[in-house]
Amino acid sequence: MTDQNILTGDDLAAKALEASDQKDLPAGEDELSLPSGPTGASKLSADKVAETLHSLQNVIERNVSELDRLKEEMKSFRDSLKNIMINDETLSEVEDQAAAITQKVKERKSQLMVSPEVNQLKANISEINERKKEIEEALNTHLLNLYQFTGVKTFDTAAGETREFDIRASVKSGKKAA
Repeated sequence: MTDQNILTGDDLAAKALEASDQKDLPAGEDELSLPSGPTGASKLSADKVAETLHSLQNVIERNVSELDRLKEEMKSFRDSLKNIMINDETLSEVEDQAAAITQKVKERKSQLMVSPEVNQLKANISEINERKKEIEEALNTHLLNLYQFTGVKTFDTAAGETREFDIRASVKSGKKAA
């Protein structure tokens, strides 16, 4: 739905050049020359420059107007699409069902989280985490001692595997002087 009478900037420039005596601007010239000197000689007369500027302004104004019209039309279509989604009863019912199911899921998870079985499992996990931390701290100390004696960051297991290890240092919070 484009208007065939709307000229692009390139069309307007070509039309202005056709109306003048020259067909192209010389290389390196990006601007039109205005009359200079006492003779008023120029590449394009002042009237042609004024006419070209006026035509260019009209093209710009028409393009801006068309752009604004298209934006309004797009907004109208988007609003219509949004209204279709809002006013569709089937979609509303399905969304309500989804919200209800989501609420049921949350309620069931809450019920399970306070059950004795879940509480026992959480306690077991917490206990194992504590034991794991203690063993890791002891192992870290032993591996550091092994590295200090051998200078090697590997050890052999009874199963015949060679395992590598990293040495890490951490800074603990300092105690305030009394």
